[in-house]
This record gives sequence, structure tokens and C-alpha cells, in this order.
Amino acid sequence: MGGIARQSRQRTPHLLSDPATDILPSQGPASGAGEVIELRNVSRRYGELAALEDLSLGIGAGEFFSLLGPSGCGKTTTLRLIAGFDRPQAGRILLQGRDLTEAPPHRRPVNLVFQNYALFPHLSVWDNVAFGPRSQRLADAEIRRRVGQVLEVVRLSELARRRPHQLSGGQQQRVALARALVNAPAALLLDEPLAALDPDLRRTMRSELKRIQREVGITFLLVTHDREEALSLSDRLAVLHAGRLEQVGTPRELYDRPRSAVVATFLGGANLLPDRSGAGLRLLRPERLRLRATPPQAGELGLRARVRELAFQGATVEVRLCGAADLPLIAIDTSADLPDNLRIGAEIWCCWNPADSHLLEASLS
Repeated sequence: MGGIARQSRQRTPHLLSDPATDILPSQGPASGAGEVIELRNVSRRYGELAALEDLSLGIGAGEFFSLLGPSGCGKTTTLRLIAGFDRPQAGRILLQGRDLTEAPPHRRPVNLVFQNYALFPHLSVWDNVAFGPRSQRLADAEIRRRVGQVLEVVRLSELARRRPHQLSGGQQQRVALARALVNAPAALLLDEPLAALDPDLRRTMRSELKRIQREVGITFLLVTHDREEALSLSDRLAVLHAGRLEQVGTPRELYDRPRSAVVATFLGGANLLPDRSGAGLRLLRPERLRLRATPPQAGELGLRARVRELAFQGATVEVRLCGAADLPLIAIDTSADLPDNLRIGAEIWCCWNPADSHLLEASLS
């Protein structure tokens, strides 16, 4: 896990880019220009607690990247280190190819969007967004251009004169995004930005986040513990566990081919079955498990299990079962595909195609 996870990708110029507003300190020629954010063997401890251990990671230009993991895994620590609000005790932090490990926050080409938005309550939407460009003492015409443009991107132009208390939670979130984007950062850092919203609004804001990121074309780095959020938004994501990097890849790669049981279970329902060769555990996702009254067909594997719970979920039914040696199993299937006599306590066949299972690395599971 010490190697840097990277892929070659084209740099995408972002909507608000302007050579005249480069905020990078002059530190000689840049290297590794394909990666906006690069962490090299970064570690951070707080007393006896290891918040991060030897984290190496590369995030490309124009990429929507997520850090996913449970509370205390090191996600927010990573964001604070990149933003400059904290310093690593080992390793280096490169932004746009330049070593900015010791640079203060205001000298870094990134902006952080907080979970609580941190809007100025006495200022209008327009003045909240204009605060950054005014602090940089840009010309009035340039401020108007930038603010007008970014308010269009977040679709708040008609609400420019309202105060934060006159806005919904989703609208306040978009103001916070606009205030960060107007400074033309190389990357936007998002710390659980949707956590305070109700479930329906969260789903709406996911679509908005992705639309805005595609439109402005800059790197978004999202910190979240919500796997649905990370899977639906990310080009790539990294799963952290106990301060260590477990795996990096696309959502499909991590869901279908996780390396470890930690990644497998964190990204969704997981049946962890003993491999018949004794090599370790195999992952079988619940939607790949078929429940039948009859034994496995040719080319299938199967086992008998007892139904413990049934949970109707609209289009699907979640079935929790118990196999031999108390092996827990989960199936998610449509009610049309389930046996008619399915009930709690019933014994049934659990069948699957061997090609649908995935062998986990024994050393990590």
C-alpha cells in the first residue's frame, strides 16, 4: 500500500481558470503535472492514535474522487492535511506538482467546503460569493464576472439578493459551493457536504454536485462515510480503514473486485463464503444469490439455509438466512423470482454461479 495509486488522464481546463489569478507560491518548475493532489507516504499521529499511516495517493485533474470509510478512519485528517490546517509528521503533500507540505492554507490552490456551510448570515448570496474575490482585491468588473458566472453554474442567479436564512438547506449548500468555486481553485475539498440534508434532498444534491463538477471541470475531493454517495458520484474512490489505505479504484472495480473483506463489506451487502480450495474467502454479492426450492442446476453451486428475516423493499425483498455452522447469508431478489412458500423458518436452497464470486486476498481479509 506504499505505492502511489495513479492513472494517466488528460488535464481538463476548468470554467473559471484564469492565468492572472495563479495563487501558487513560486517554488520552481512543477513536476507530475497530471496529478492535482499527490500524497507521498503521509503519516499523522495524535498522541498514541495513528490517524494516518503511510498514505500514498494521486488524484488527477478534473477527477471526482472520494475518500470513503467509517468514522475515525482518517478521512477528515487527510482533508485537513491537504488544505493546510494540519501538518503531517512524515511524508510530503504535492499540489499541482509542487511540494506544499509546509505552506499555509491561503497559499494552497484548494478550497474547502465545510459540512455546516459557514456562510456569513448578514451578507446576501451575492456578497457571500464575492467575499473571496474582494479579499484578493480584484477589480470590480472581474468580481462581477466571476460571481455572475458561478451563480449561473449553481443556478442561484435569481436568489442573489437573499440572505442565508431565506434559503433552503440545498440552496445554502450551493452558495457554499459557489463561494469556493469563485476563487478558481485547482481542487475543491468537500467534507461530508450533504450530511445535514434530509434523504430526498441528499439525492437531489448528489445530481447537482456531479453536474457542477462536470461543468466547471475541476477536481473534486469528497470525504464521506456514505457508500451510496461515493459509488454514485465518484470517478474513483479510496477506502480507508484504521488510518490505512485499503484499496483505490473505480466504483465498479471496488464493488465487484474488492481486495479485502473490509472493502467488500463496507461497499455493500456481502456474503463471505469459504473457498472450496481452502484458499480463503469468496465474496458473493446478495443480488447474485438465488433462492430456490430445488437443488442447484448444472454448473451452479449451492447450500441449504434457513430463512431468518424478510424485509420487503418495494421492487425487491431482502432475505437474511443462516447456513451450516451459522454461516450468515443475504439475498436481494425481486418478489417475482422468490419461491411462493418463502417464510421465516423455512429451509431453502441458496444457489449461485461460481463465476459470480470473487476470491478475496487472504492477507487482507
